[in-house]
Amino acid sequence: MPIRIEDATVRIAYVTDTFPPEINGVALTAERALAHLRGAGHAVQLIHPRRPGEASRRDADEWRCGGAPLPLYPGLRVGLATPGVLRALWREHGGLPDLVHVATPGPLGWAALSAARAAGVPASADFRTNFHSYCSHYGLGWLAPVVLGHLKRVHALADLNFVPTAELAGLLTAQGFERLQVLGQGVDAQLFSPTRRDAPLREDWRAGTEHRVMLYVGRLAAEKNVGLALHTFERLSARRPGLRMVVVGDGPMRERLQRQHPSVRFVGMQTGAALARHYASADVFLYPSLTDVFGNVTLEALASGLAVAAFDTGAAARHVRDGVSGCLTPPSLGLAAADAFLDAATRALEASAPGGAMRRQAREATLQAGWPPVLRRFEQQLIQLASASRAVPALALAA
Repeated sequence: MPIRIEDATVRIAYVTDTFPPEINGVALTAERALAHLRGAGHAVQLIHPRRPGEASRRDADEWRCGGAPLPLYPGLRVGLATPGVLRALWREHGGLPDLVHVATPGPLGWAALSAARAAGVPASADFRTNFHSYCSHYGLGWLAPVVLGHLKRVHALADLNFVPTAELAGLLTAQGFERLQVLGQGVDAQLFSPTRRDAPLREDWRAGTEHRVMLYVGRLAAEKNVGLALHTFERLSARRPGLRMVVVGDGPMRERLQRQHPSVRFVGMQTGAALARHYASADVFLYPSLTDVFGNVTLEALASGLAVAAFDTGAAARHVRDGVSGCLTPPSLGLAAADAFLDAATRALEASAPGGAMRRQAREATLQAGWPPVLRRFEQQLIQLASASRAVPALALAA
């Protein structure tokens, strides 16, 4: 009989390389999951790398371990520890946890999963980032099989691997990953809402009621394909004078993109209510990524009532009905991708009048995608995993 959430609490070691104040989808999801688990009465020890200038901490609630800059992402760090150090940490603070959960597959995550396996502690992991698919964007295509092999070895150590979509589960299964559980993602539809539309902000963008504003939100890096969004805007601008484009986010490509696209407004990183105002004050959302496994920003844009143009993958594939709640195009590369994405963006622009049917449907598409049911499912899975007798995976023994 399945254990009911209200009948059990567990001790969890929650391991992640990224956590706020860092701003990215994995960090914000980890923060939300941690708050939910603690709020439900579970004892959760957060384990993550200490950022430069951050005070050290080592107690039952949190350990900030040593770390090193993440290659190609100097603003982020990966944690460094050994399985023995982690087992010693747990002995020091109340003994072994009932469950280890790993949110990121770096050296720290590998050490935590290895420590759990050696101690007979059940373990789970998240697959949230296609790190191997990033390699080609940095001229390191030869490295992709090595990275994929590492990811497979890490996830082979987990009794359960959470993925956000059935599409991703199918792709990973074909690549040899096992014990996959589709969990989904959520969105805060109260924070991200059309009611956040801000007339003064639009005035600052030099956008009157007669203007349409296109928006990109995300890291300004090669793997995000942001150049395609800006190229699409330039092509549409040639047909529709007065079109505006706003870019929210930062990253290694920002300086170059600003030089190449002087008519685009770059506003840097935005969070919380300020980010919600930026979404709601735009009209069309361009999401050109082909590497993200989900893309939380797509849900945020839909919740904000924007006409979304995206490739038919990740969050868009799950939550957008083409021509109804957004505009999709099949994933493709090169010139075919540019033309296909332009078509999707053109259709979204044509349907982007405030209050129009597509924008209403976009909002409706997210009202059943709130965080509470996702987090309750996550919690229930962890409780059931912690309560089950552990069977060591054959792949883990061979790792």
